[in-house]
Amino acid sequence: MSLEAGADAVVIGAGVIGSAVALELARGGRSVVVLDAGPAPGSGSTSASSSIIRFSYSTYDAVLTAWEAAAAWTDWAGFLGGDDPDGMARFIRTGMVVVRTPGDNTDRIARLWDDIGITYHWLDAEGLQRMMPGVDAGAYHPPSRPEDPRFVADAAGPLSALFEPESGFIDDPALAARNLAGAARRHGAVVRLRTRVTGVEVARGRIAGVCLDGGEVLRAPVVVNAAGPHSALVSAMVGEDLGMRLGHRPLRQEVFIVPAPTGLRLEDGMPTLADMDIGQYLRPQVGGTWLVGGTEPECDELHWVDDPDTMEPYPTVEQYETSMLRLAKRMPAFGVPHRMAGLAALYDVADDWVPFYDRTDVPGFYLACGTSGNQFKNAPMAGRFLAAIIDHEAVGGNHDEQPVQVVGQRTGRTIDLAAFSRRRDPAATSGTVMG
Repeated sequence: MSLEAGADAVVIGAGVIGSAVALELARGGRSVVVLDAGPAPGSGSTSASSSIIRFSYSTYDAVLTAWEAAAAWTDWAGFLGGDDPDGMARFIRTGMVVVRTPGDNTDRIARLWDDIGITYHWLDAEGLQRMMPGVDAGAYHPPSRPEDPRFVADAAGPLSALFEPESGFIDDPALAARNLAGAARRHGAVVRLRTRVTGVEVARGRIAGVCLDGGEVLRAPVVVNAAGPHSALVSAMVGEDLGMRLGHRPLRQEVFIVPAPTGLRLEDGMPTLADMDIGQYLRPQVGGTWLVGGTEPECDELHWVDDPDTMEPYPTVEQYETSMLRLAKRMPAFGVPHRMAGLAALYDVADDWVPFYDRTDVPGFYLACGTSGNQFKNAPMAGRFLAAIIDHEAVGGNHDEQPVQVVGQRTGRTIDLAAFSRRRDPAATSGTVMG
């Protein structure tokens, strides 16, 4: 015999996005239950995030969202409403270099930054070498793999780049999710861990609740799908057409931790680097290391995963060697470490690499998914977005017909949430994790 309980809203997923959504719903006075199969908030894909805080997106609403969210990260205790006794995630400012490549979107990014008021400047090859001593400032685009003869070709010319000084990273992404979940608890939310959702109930055409392992039924008129790499599976549980024009699915990624050369460490002023010229990004870390990942260049095969629970969590020697050789090409002093250290994890990638913060065609079922490996930074705003959409619909609004507009507290500018609609036309983005 099944047990039954109830809440005003259920959030599936206690990662950084789901925990932020739960916080904003609880702040609004709803009774909220957060469900996660993991042992702690942020223990899933959030824990593997590179947690970079940056503003280099391809569209106005995406740039404005990231700029507004950054204000929360830089005053984290103020955003949460107090310190977490279990510790606080920290924002560490590094600035960010975005390398320019032929036909890319750096000019568009610069125009968006000009419009919004984000400070930056252009770097020529000499400026890059002053900022990152010893860097090879040659242009090798397009990226290639070591087995390709083009990999050892001479540079076609000098590099140039954008440098934006306010970017940085969060030192502990899982702790950030725990901070959000803790703040949600202080507002009355219940966080249930090691709890797996086995079904989503629909009655009379609208959401009625969720089914849990062990036979329990949790009744709720609102269910938010923030299940990260499992979100497509959760949506399929609804069993009805959600009105999606675009899809999303899990993509396997590998990230490595490597020793940073002397002079190119965090304490030396090393910036975060988005290098589409060689197909890698890196950010410095506390402790004299770099975190290194890929930017999905065309020469690298994308590894889509049908079942997130079967994903092998260990990186491959092949991708490690490719990433290290590319990095050594840009940073000759780097060399290639003999010991591989890193992990493999999943992005929930939307077809255009833009997230879904939206309602669906099934009343009461909402989306906070398709976050594409580039939305950690936007979690504080994602919570506001979902709360605003749910509030709008609770009083009879229809977000599809009258898209919700959210005014940023930092700029006073309006973010059109239609930009994150499941019905949008594919956004003109980089087609990569850069957004």
